[in-house]
This record gives sequence, C-alpha cells and structure tokens, in this order.
Amino acid sequence: MENFAGKIRFREPQIEMAHGAGGKASRRLVEGLFAPLLFGSSSVPLGDAAHIQINGTRIAMTTDSFVVKPLSFPGGSIGELAINGTVNDLAVSGAKAEAIVVTFVLEAGLPTEILEAEVRAMGKAAQQADVVIAGGDTKVVEHGRADNMYITTTGIGRLIPGVAISPSSVQPGDKVLLTGPIGDHGITILLARGELDLEAELRSDTRSVLPLVQAVVRAAGAGVRWMRDPTRGGVATSLNELARDCGHGIVLFEEKIPLRDTVRGACELLGLDPLHIANEGQFLAIVSAELADVALQAVREAPGGNDAEIIGEVREQPASAVLVTTLYGGMRLVDMLVGDPLPRIC
Repeated sequence: MENFAGKIRFREPQIEMAHGAGGKASRRLVEGLFAPLLFGSSSVPLGDAAHIQINGTRIAMTTDSFVVKPLSFPGGSIGELAINGTVNDLAVSGAKAEAIVVTFVLEAGLPTEILEAEVRAMGKAAQQADVVIAGGDTKVVEHGRADNMYITTTGIGRLIPGVAISPSSVQPGDKVLLTGPIGDHGITILLARGELDLEAELRSDTRSVLPLVQAVVRAAGAGVRWMRDPTRGGVATSLNELARDCGHGIVLFEEKIPLRDTVRGACELLGLDPLHIANEGQFLAIVSAELADVALQAVREAPGGNDAEIIGEVREQPASAVLVTTLYGGMRLVDMLVGDPLPRIC
C-alpha cells in the first residue's frame, strides 16, 4: 500500500452519510484524511484488523461502532451484532477473538428494559463465540442526541496457525468462494423500518463466521490467499478493494451468486444491486485453484455453510476491476458502492 505521509487529499467541505457507507466516499475519507494524519509513514495495508507484535508475540486487534436502526430486527439486534461484527473482523483477518471491550453511548430516557435486552444479547453472543467481554465504558448524552443507543467494541484475537492472508498473494486463476446468500441483513433492516411496502419472511444473517473460517483454513491452509466479510458496501465493494490492492481483475458468475428471491425482488423494486447490500454473517475467500473445491466442500459440511458457492475467479484482465457475467451471456462492470442507499444498517 502507498505511503500516506503528508498526502492529505480529502477536500470535501463536510461529512455526509455516504462517508460512513463503506463505499467510495468512505475510502476517500480514510485514505485522504485519516491515514495521512493518523498512520503517517506506515505502509501496512489497511484491513478489517491490524496485526501487531508485542514482545515477540503477534496478535490481531480491531474496533468497530454500531449505530443500527432499529435496535432490534428479525434475526438479531444491535447487541448481538456488535459482538458478531467484531468476532468476524478478526476471523477474516486470520484470528480467533479472545477478548472484547465494549463502550455504550446511551440516550437519556432509554427504557431500562431495552438496555437490559441488548446487554443480554451481547452476553449470549459472546458465549456462543467463545469470547470474553473483558471490560467497557458507559456514557449518557442528552435526550435526542444518540437515537437510543450506540455501541463501540474493540477486540483482540489470537492468530490462527497455518493462514497468512494478503492481497499481494492473490494470483490469476484463484477462485472466489462465498459462504452463503447475500443481502439478507441490509434488506431485513430496510423492511424492519417499514420503509418498503413488502411483506416477507426474511431475517438478518448476523452470526459468527469463525467456524466457517476455521473450516476453510483446515481444508486449504496456505491456499487461502485473502478473506473479507462484505458488510457495508457489500460483495462488490469488498472485491473492488481487493482488485485495486492486488492489481488483478475479478470475474463473478451471476448464476452462481446465492440470493434469496425476497432480496432480489426488493432490490429490483428499489433499483439496487444486491452486490452492494450489506451482509453480517457471510464472508468471501480467495482460494488457490487447486484447493478451491476442497475448501468449498469443507464449508458446505460446516454448520450454516450448506449454501456456499464458488462465485468467480481472479484473472489478469481487466486489471483492478470487477466484472459480472450475466444470466444472458453479457458482462457488466461492477464498481464500489457510491452514495448511501441504506443508511444505519450496522
């Protein structure tokens, strides 16, 4: 990754919702302002988690904030989401979450029963993910200043032996593995807000992906080149970031991408691309061609991985771009998310 020192390029006059959507605007903010001022001359690639060394011991560390609206939705809630999101960021960076610290920003007037429900949800999710909540902090702001509750988590993880992932290791011929249907979380949040006149049995996919990551690593080991959980910005944004970082092209096969009819219908109604919709319980992996089928079978045999598919491959061209072969035999270019079609989804 380029050296950011002194290269402040962010010139937009104010922060907009799009800057938090995980797409192009977010990248401009991070690379144009945060990176040069906070990371200076560091050339360490930016990702879901940082790998740091302390007295000869390497650990992974990540942090995230959760501002989802509504707080509770079919399939999950902000408390569960906060734990799973942190566990997943560590998992796809090749680490098993060991400890999490939590910060609550609470709005005055928040009913205690709502807070208790979310704390219970966090505790249950942490227990299921085998991670310790080691500490935290609480702040309360005036009524009307925090939309009930915001949560920030910071997680520390132990590196998983036998995996070393980096965009620079991705090679033409490698395969793109996806663990399950896309778009469930983003569209579930939209439906829960009542902003779409559509009735559907759809649930968020929020969950820990660590068991699926471990299955891939056990099966493919050093053949696992890269991983990412496609949250804000969706599959398209995650793969565009990879294509830019590795310099190769990525071609997806539309007929292979798992997608529920409800998500497809909602996206068609709203003019959205499912590849841009957030997910909270799936991940992408780039796996060497010779081990891709073994990795796929391992994921399908793991709990919750039966819908996994090989959805594409890495090619030399088009350089630094993502293409999708359509059901009708054509091809279309898929860019990173532009704007913020579904704000406050995580």
